[in-house]
Amino acid sequence: MAGGLGTRIGEESHLRPKPMIEIGGKPLLWHIFKSFSTYGVNEFIVCCGYRGYMIKEYFANYFLHMSDISIDMSTNSLTVLQKYVEPWKVTLVDTGEKTQTGGRIKQVGKYLNDTFFLTYGDGLSDVNLTRLLEFHRKSKTLATVTGVQPAGRFGNLKIKNSKVEVFDEKPSGDGQWVSGGFYVCEPDILSRIASNQDIWENEPMSKLVKEKQLSVYKHTGFWTALDTLRDKIYIEKLWDNGEAPWKTW
Repeated sequence: MAGGLGTRIGEESHLRPKPMIEIGGKPLLWHIFKSFSTYGVNEFIVCCGYRGYMIKEYFANYFLHMSDISIDMSTNSLTVLQKYVEPWKVTLVDTGEKTQTGGRIKQVGKYLNDTFFLTYGDGLSDVNLTRLLEFHRKSKTLATVTGVQPAGRFGNLKIKNSKVEVFDEKPSGDGQWVSGGFYVCEPDILSRIASNQDIWENEPMSKLVKEKQLSVYKHTGFWTALDTLRDKIYIEKLWDNGEAPWKTW
């Protein structure tokens, strides 16, 4: 899902869709694709929305971005000298700027004929997709969500009689599990989405919960989302220092 406005990231999201914000000179979407490709997942459907043409242009001109080229100005010809090839098949679908997340999934339903992964265009993780898929198949539910425990933003104080007994600097999720995206779904989930204005995380997922058709795969490794400028700085630092856990390729 790559169609949201991403307003909290600030100025960058006014210039490009959030999945196209660059980390180490490559869009977030590229990092996500590379992670999935590690596990043999090479067919992608991108739900485009806000400034979706930029995503289309990037993949349409992928050789220009990734390869050496020679341009003969006299003949107006271009030759790709060294082709950097990825084993990807990328389907880019314009699902509308104002469509909600559930509606975006619904619109690409005609391409979803088998079990599929579903994730957001701003989340990075070292989750083992092979194990996630195996867990989903064993659960025999229509959908599985990856549960994560993101690091807290602030230190946690345990207090007794006005004295600090324990200080835990930025505890991992304060013991709470949250949705990290990285779903595995069956095509039947589409019947739980009514319209373009359905938010996947609300009514459709609530229906799955009531039907006991939503499982959770607990991931205790790395996970982060690029939601603010603070997040971008953190992710870039990991990449620049060679400490990016999501780099599984």
